[in-house]
Amino acid sequence: MVRTVKVMLVLTVGIWALIGALGNLTNWDGVIESVKKTTSMSTWQGGELDWRATSNPIVIYLGAAMIPAAKILSGILCVTGGWRMWSAKTAGGLAFERAKMLALAGCGIALLMLFAGWIVIADTWFEGWRSETLRNSALGTAFRYAGFVGLIALFVAARDDSGDA
Repeated sequence: MVRTVKVMLVLTVGIWALIGALGNLTNWDGVIESVKKTTSMSTWQGGELDWRATSNPIVIYLGAAMIPAAKILSGILCVTGGWRMWSAKTAGGLAFERAKMLALAGCGIALLMLFAGWIVIADTWFEGWRSETLRNSALGTAFRYAGFVGLIALFVAARDDSGDA
Protein backbone atom coordinates (compact mmCIF):
# COMPACT_ATOMS: atom_id res chain seq x y z
CA MET A 1 0.00 0.00 0.00
CA VAL A 2 2.82 2.44 0.83
CA ARG A 3 4.39 1.90 -2.58
CA THR A 4 1.08 2.66 -4.29
CA VAL A 5 0.81 5.92 -2.35
CA LYS A 6 4.37 6.83 -3.37
CA VAL A 7 3.53 6.20 -7.02
CA MET A 8 0.36 8.29 -6.81
CA LEU A 9 2.19 11.18 -5.13
CA VAL A 10 4.95 11.19 -7.75
CA LEU A 11 2.39 11.10 -10.55
CA THR A 12 0.62 14.02 -8.89
CA VAL A 13 3.85 16.04 -8.93
CA GLY A 14 4.23 15.17 -12.61
CA ILE A 15 0.67 16.25 -13.37
CA TRP A 16 1.17 19.48 -11.38
CA ALA A 17 4.31 20.27 -13.40
CA LEU A 18 2.75 19.51 -16.79
CA ILE A 19 -0.45 21.46 -16.03
CA GLY A 20 1.70 24.35 -14.82
CA ALA A 21 3.79 24.27 -18.00
CA LEU A 22 0.65 24.19 -20.12
CA GLY A 23 -0.65 27.22 -18.24
CA ASN A 24 2.64 29.04 -18.73
CA LEU A 25 2.71 28.30 -22.45
CA THR A 26 -0.93 29.23 -23.06
CA ASN A 27 -0.48 32.45 -21.09
CA TRP A 28 2.98 33.30 -22.40
CA ASP A 29 2.31 37.05 -22.31
CA GLY A 30 1.44 36.78 -18.62
CA VAL A 31 4.66 34.89 -17.91
CA ILE A 32 6.71 37.50 -19.75
CA GLU A 33 4.94 40.29 -17.87
CA SER A 34 5.51 38.61 -14.49
CA VAL A 35 9.21 38.10 -15.18
CA LYS A 36 9.49 41.67 -16.50
CA LYS A 37 7.89 43.07 -13.33
CA THR A 38 10.22 40.94 -11.22
CA THR A 39 13.45 41.82 -13.05
CA SER A 40 12.59 45.51 -13.37
CA MET A 41 11.82 45.60 -9.62
CA SER A 42 8.92 47.88 -10.51
CA THR A 43 6.34 46.44 -8.11
CA TRP A 44 7.71 48.35 -5.13
CA GLN A 45 8.56 52.00 -4.73
CA GLY A 46 12.11 52.85 -5.78
CA GLY A 47 12.88 49.34 -6.96
CA GLU A 48 13.38 50.28 -10.60
CA LEU A 49 16.20 52.63 -9.47
CA ASP A 50 18.20 49.78 -7.92
CA TRP A 51 21.38 48.79 -9.78
CA ARG A 52 20.10 45.19 -10.13
CA ALA A 53 16.89 46.19 -11.90
CA THR A 54 16.88 45.28 -15.57
CA SER A 55 14.51 45.38 -18.52
CA ASN A 56 16.95 43.46 -20.73
CA PRO A 57 14.78 41.31 -23.05
CA ILE A 58 17.36 38.50 -23.06
CA VAL A 59 17.20 38.22 -19.27
CA ILE A 60 13.39 38.40 -19.33
CA TYR A 61 12.89 35.82 -22.09
CA LEU A 62 15.55 33.47 -20.70
CA GLY A 63 13.96 33.64 -17.25
CA ALA A 64 10.49 33.13 -18.69
CA ALA A 65 11.60 30.18 -20.84
CA MET A 66 13.22 28.42 -17.91
CA ILE A 67 9.93 28.23 -16.01
CA PRO A 68 7.92 26.01 -18.40
CA ALA A 69 11.08 24.18 -19.54
CA ALA A 70 11.84 23.08 -15.97
CA LYS A 71 8.20 22.14 -15.42
CA ILE A 72 8.08 20.05 -18.61
CA LEU A 73 11.30 18.24 -17.71
CA SER A 74 10.14 17.70 -14.13
CA GLY A 75 6.74 16.47 -15.29
CA ILE A 76 8.18 14.01 -17.81
CA LEU A 77 10.66 12.64 -15.27
CA CYS A 78 7.99 12.27 -12.57
CA VAL A 79 5.46 10.60 -14.87
CA THR A 80 8.09 8.26 -16.34
CA GLY A 81 9.48 7.54 -12.88
CA GLY A 82 5.98 6.95 -11.53
CA TRP A 83 5.32 4.48 -14.33
CA ARG A 84 8.57 2.63 -13.53
CA MET A 85 7.68 2.63 -9.84
CA TRP A 86 4.24 1.21 -10.65
CA SER A 87 5.85 -1.54 -12.74
CA ALA A 88 8.26 -2.39 -9.90
CA LYS A 89 5.90 -1.99 -6.95
CA THR A 90 5.54 -5.75 -6.37
CA ALA A 91 9.24 -6.41 -6.97
CA GLY A 92 11.96 -6.61 -4.36
CA GLY A 93 13.21 -3.58 -2.47
CA LEU A 94 16.24 -2.94 -4.68
CA ALA A 95 14.18 -2.96 -7.89
CA PHE A 96 11.70 -0.48 -6.44
CA GLU A 97 14.54 1.73 -5.14
CA ARG A 98 16.05 1.86 -8.64
CA ALA A 99 12.66 2.63 -10.16
CA LYS A 100 12.38 5.77 -8.00
CA MET A 101 15.44 7.52 -9.45
CA LEU A 102 13.73 9.33 -12.36
CA ALA A 103 10.82 10.37 -10.16
CA LEU A 104 13.18 11.80 -7.56
CA ALA A 105 15.14 13.59 -10.29
CA GLY A 106 11.86 15.13 -11.49
CA CYS A 107 11.06 16.32 -7.97
CA GLY A 108 14.60 17.69 -7.71
CA ILE A 109 14.22 19.67 -10.96
CA ALA A 110 10.94 21.12 -9.68
CA LEU A 111 12.59 22.10 -6.39
CA LEU A 112 15.53 23.63 -8.23
CA MET A 113 13.22 25.71 -10.43
CA LEU A 114 11.13 26.84 -7.47
CA PHE A 115 14.02 27.56 -5.11
CA ALA A 116 16.57 28.95 -7.58
CA GLY A 117 14.04 30.81 -9.72
CA TRP A 118 11.71 32.21 -7.11
CA ILE A 119 13.63 32.29 -3.84
CA VAL A 120 17.23 32.93 -4.93
CA ILE A 121 16.64 35.03 -8.05
CA ALA A 122 13.20 36.68 -7.68
CA ASP A 123 13.05 37.01 -3.89
CA THR A 124 16.70 37.57 -3.02
CA TRP A 125 18.43 39.07 -6.06
CA PHE A 126 15.50 41.15 -7.32
CA GLU A 127 14.22 41.76 -3.76
CA GLY A 128 10.75 40.41 -4.44
CA TRP A 129 10.18 40.28 -0.68
CA ARG A 130 9.73 44.08 -0.82
CA SER A 131 6.76 43.75 -3.19
CA GLU A 132 3.28 43.13 -1.79
CA THR A 133 2.29 41.78 -5.19
CA LEU A 134 5.13 39.26 -5.49
CA ARG A 135 5.38 38.34 -1.83
CA ASN A 136 1.78 37.28 -1.46
CA SER A 137 1.19 35.67 -4.83
CA ALA A 138 4.19 34.31 -6.70
CA LEU A 139 6.70 33.92 -3.88
CA GLY A 140 4.23 32.50 -1.38
CA THR A 141 2.88 30.10 -3.95
CA ALA A 142 6.37 28.98 -4.99
CA PHE A 143 7.25 28.35 -1.34
CA ARG A 144 4.06 26.32 -0.85
CA TYR A 145 4.72 24.25 -3.99
CA ALA A 146 8.33 23.66 -2.99
CA GLY A 147 7.21 22.52 0.45
CA PHE A 148 4.82 19.95 -0.96
CA VAL A 149 7.20 18.70 -3.65
CA GLY A 150 10.00 18.47 -1.08
CA LEU A 151 7.87 16.52 1.38
CA ILE A 152 6.70 14.18 -1.36
CA ALA A 153 10.31 13.64 -2.50
CA LEU A 154 11.39 12.82 1.06
CA PHE A 155 8.51 10.38 1.50
CA VAL A 156 9.19 8.72 -1.86
CA ALA A 157 12.93 8.55 -1.18
CA ALA A 158 12.42 6.78 2.15
CA ARG A 159 13.58 3.21 1.79
CA ASP A 160 10.90 0.55 1.66
CA ASP A 161 11.83 -3.11 1.41
CA SER A 162 8.40 -4.52 2.17
CA GLY A 163 7.30 -5.35 -1.37
CA ASP A 164 3.72 -4.33 -0.52
CA ALA A 165 1.39 -4.07 -3.47
